[in-house]
Amino acid sequence: MKSDFERSEEPQKLSTNNQLVSKSHPLASLAQELIIRGFSRRTIKSYLSHNQRFLDFVQKSAREVDQQDIKNYLLVLKGQNYTNTSLNSVISALKFYYSQVLKRRLFFNVVRPKREKHLPQVLSKEQVKSILAAAANLKHQLILSLLYGSGLRVSEVVVLKISDLDLENKYIFVRGAKGNKDRYTLLSQKSIDLAEKYLADLPAEQKYLFSSTESRGHLQIRTAQKIFEHACQKVGIKTDVSCHSLRHSFATHLLESGVSIRYIQKLLGHQSIKTTEIYTAVARDFWQNLKSPLD
Repeated sequence: MKSDFERSEEPQKLSTNNQLVSKSHPLASLAQELIIRGFSRRTIKSYLSHNQRFLDFVQKSAREVDQQDIKNYLLVLKGQNYTNTSLNSVISALKFYYSQVLKRRLFFNVVRPKREKHLPQVLSKEQVKSILAAAANLKHQLILSLLYGSGLRVSEVVVLKISDLDLENKYIFVRGAKGNKDRYTLLSQKSIDLAEKYLADLPAEQKYLFSSTESRGHLQIRTAQKIFEHACQKVGIKTDVSCHSLRHSFATHLLESGVSIRYIQKLLGHQSIKTTEIYTAVARDFWQNLKSPLD
C-alpha cells in the first residue's frame, strides 16, 4: 500500500528548484533539513516516505510518538520479512527526523540489527558477452556495456548526460552518485565504439544519453532493468541476477586480472575499502593462487 506521501504526489513532491511545493505538509521541516544538508533527491524521497509510513502506522503526530511506537513499528516490519539492511534504512530515516530535526531522544535504546553479509552474484565473462550480444538494439547494448564495462549502478547509467562521456580520453564523469559524490570511471573501447554509432543518430538538442520516450527527461531505472532481464531470458540465464550483478562482475573481473583493490574502490565510488574487499571472496583467480598449508 502506498503511503500518504506517495499518494499525494502533487502537493508533496520536490520541485525542480528543490523547494517543497506544499510547505504545510507535516514533514516539510524534514524535507527542508535534508535539502539544506545536501542529501540526494533519492535519499530525500526515501526518508520522507519512511517517515510518512511510520506516522500512518502509529496514527499520532510526530511530537506524540514515543520509543515504544518505534519498536512496535520495527517489529511489524520484521514480521513482514524486512531484511536487516532494510530495517536499518528505516531506522536511519526515522532517527534523522526525530533526533536531528525534532531534537527528541527516542533512539538511545533502539539497537540496530546486524547487517546481512551476502556474497555478490557474479557473472562469468562468457555470460556477460552473451548478455550484451542478446540486447535488442544499439541503445540497449550501450546501456548494458556501461553497466559492466564501467561498473556503473543502474541509477547512474540512466542519468548520464552526453557531456559526461569523454570518448577521446576513455573516461566517464559520474555526477552526484551514491552519497552525492562525483567520481571518474573507465570507458571501455567496446562502449566507445557503440557510443559513436549511437550518438550519430541523436538529435542535437538531446541532453541525456538515454532519454525517456515519454518525456524530455532521462530513461527510467525500471526500463533499464527490463532491458537486462530480457537479455538474460534470451540466453537462458535463470540465476538470481540483476543489473547490479554487472557492476559486481566488473569489480570481480578487474580483481582477477590483477588490478589493485584500491583502484577498484575508486572506480566503484566506495567510501570504505571494506565494501570493496567483499570481491576477494568471489574472485576465482584469487582463490586459485592460494594454497592450503596442508599442501
